[in-house]
Amino acid sequence: MLDTSPDLTREDSHRTDEFIRAVRKRIGTVVVGQEIVVERLLIALFTGGHILLQGVPGIAKTLLVSVLSKSVDLAFARIQFTIDLLPSDILGAEVLDQRTNEFVVRKGPIFTNLLLADEINRAAPKVQGALLEAMQERKVTIGNETFTLPAPFLVIATQNPIEQAGTFELPEAQLDRFMLVHRLEYPTNEEEREILARNAALGVERQGKGAIVQTEFDVMRHEPVGSSDDLVAAMEAVHRVHVSETFAEHVVQLVTRSRVHPDVELGCSPRAGIALIKASRARALMHGRTYVVPEDLFALAEDVMLHRMRLRYEAIAEGVGGRDVLADMLRSLGGQSGSNGTPGEHRR
Repeated sequence: MLDTSPDLTREDSHRTDEFIRAVRKRIGTVVVGQEIVVERLLIALFTGGHILLQGVPGIAKTLLVSVLSKSVDLAFARIQFTIDLLPSDILGAEVLDQRTNEFVVRKGPIFTNLLLADEINRAAPKVQGALLEAMQERKVTIGNETFTLPAPFLVIATQNPIEQAGTFELPEAQLDRFMLVHRLEYPTNEEEREILARNAALGVERQGKGAIVQTEFDVMRHEPVGSSDDLVAAMEAVHRVHVSETFAEHVVQLVTRSRVHPDVELGCSPRAGIALIKASRARALMHGRTYVVPEDLFALAEDVMLHRMRLRYEAIAEGVGGRDVLADMLRSLGGQSGSNGTPGEHRR
């Protein structure tokens, strides 16, 4: 048994469940579908891990983060990453106060609770490095002073995996700082019909002598459905979710397989195992359980592990993909853990 915190009470579980359902409902009034992405965002929020969203333009990545920030009583800032961005544009800098002839610290947009790093791969490596250092240490040094970032502090970065012109690829060491990397897919036909219907129903808002055609960003409600106390309660509840020694052993075996698989050149670091345990706890809580089960591990393996693995050139040349390798490792793990191909449930 890994967890030593008190058992999750029924009252705590009920409060967290109400909070999660309220946030999901509020997001659903603006964003159609994307339930899995919302789940991953809440997992990152409840565990203090950072998340990278990969997807083509126009599938509501920025909209999702914006409505999440307005659903919970948290400070929100957005940075549009460009090639001419400087570290001081994110962290802040010392500026000369001409009235006193002294340098004063002007804090940057990183001093917030939810930071949207839009198209993070468009910034130069030194800017990416400055942000990722702050993500790891949750501290920023400006001049001779060190400042602690607000709590909670969560970076939600977005990346267009298709367009490569004017971009800088995130190296493995920096990708490892992200707890989750989720790859968004196009909506289903039914969801896309609903998106079109909602957009067609948006009206025109008069402003002075003119008017603007409203978008989904204009119809967001700014009243949060959850307070910071609700968020703290959810974070504490996650740490009371039971993790059995058997489940932890499965995590160790899976991470180890990524380092010895013949098609993998660089396997997962210990951060992957830590992230799997944390994310599984949060997912279990969101599914109404006080314990983790193998379903959590299998559901989260791709988001936690895929960006931490680098395949061998020979495997890539033969058409082998990261998902293929991960599926092979999961099949191997399931075959050793249970006759039905998946590990058995772990309860108290």
